[in-house]
Amino acid sequence: MKACFMGLGYIGLPTAIIAAKHGVTVTGVDINPKVVEMTNLGKLHIIEPGLENMLQEVIDSGSLKASTFPEVSEAYFMVVPTPFKGNHEPDISYVEAATRAVLPLLKEGGLYVIESTSPVGTTDKMADLIFSERPELKDKIYIAYCPERVLPGNVIYELVHNDRVIGGINDESTDKAIEFYSQFVTGTLHRTNSKTAEMCKLTENSSRDVQIAFANELSLICDKAGINVWELIELANKHPRVNILQPGCGVGGHCIAVDPYFITADFPMESKIIASAREINNYKSFWCAEKVQNEMLKFELEHHRKPWVAMMGLAFKPNIDDLRESPAKSITTKVMQNCNNAQIMIVEPNVQEHNVFKLTNYKDAYEKADIVVFLVNHREFAELNYRDDVKVLDFCGTFKK
Repeated sequence: MKACFMGLGYIGLPTAIIAAKHGVTVTGVDINPKVVEMTNLGKLHIIEPGLENMLQEVIDSGSLKASTFPEVSEAYFMVVPTPFKGNHEPDISYVEAATRAVLPLLKEGGLYVIESTSPVGTTDKMADLIFSERPELKDKIYIAYCPERVLPGNVIYELVHNDRVIGGINDESTDKAIEFYSQFVTGTLHRTNSKTAEMCKLTENSSRDVQIAFANELSLICDKAGINVWELIELANKHPRVNILQPGCGVGGHCIAVDPYFITADFPMESKIIASAREINNYKSFWCAEKVQNEMLKFELEHHRKPWVAMMGLAFKPNIDDLRESPAKSITTKVMQNCNNAQIMIVEPNVQEHNVFKLTNYKDAYEKADIVVFLVNHREFAELNYRDDVKVLDFCGTFKK
């Protein structure tokens, strides 16, 4: 079977590799020539443990090739970003552009699947677009929505073993999509319709956002009350029916920090809790930046010099290189904009270089700093010994003090 994946990002590329590994002949399409070049050389442009060896294998075998243009295939997968426009309104123009790119190639009996996070009704809109441009394909191709459920750093395992929700525009489309994913997914494939599948993805991440908001709100309360929030949550979780998540410096990434807006944009009057959670999690990063700035001012008043400040982590979560929607990056930017010539050392062990930030080795920064700000709980930071001789602001639970 031949398949074409439109988008070779953090989801499209691993899925294309896994499919190719399981006998599908895959063309991976990306508009970035550098991504295409690296992929064809068997080199990853993202960090994902174990994936590069698998990529090299499927490139060498000819099962996967990358291109800037789609090719005629039996199945097409839209795995492109869905950014915002205006006031956090979902922008499906990338999905539409990818769809228009494959429109001339679609043929009777073919499968078209959207994997991109999408507002409810996007699959129906793309079906309408396809049939308006290619009316001869009406009732002759299969159209479905199938979101991913994966954790960066564990993608290889989760793409294969996690359950998936698959929703077609009709039963036949659901069947066809299930037939494809059954080639490499060992988890249960749950049938539904396209609208429910779209809402399911948004619901999963909105639920997580609400739960994290509770933990983040708790951390604000505990800071004011003089209580160790890490100890409090550990004790509260001893209750057999309580499971409070860990607080952080906000919520980032292209899922939990984004998906709730896809609901609040379309259902503003009905999504009060979801909207409030977004506000709390966004506010947490402002609060963290303010705490850092206050400590810098205190240091300067006490020591009559500017402090050396180590900002530990830029990624949106531990042990990855993905900075999308990262609260750590946002906090670092705010601190730098208001640093008054303080010495800011920026640390991100998973990124070699950055076009905005000058990066410092984590051990060097930790040793030199007067103020240490833990923003992301990377595994490298766990190796460090706690310093009592400097001010440590631990927003991510590296030391839980």
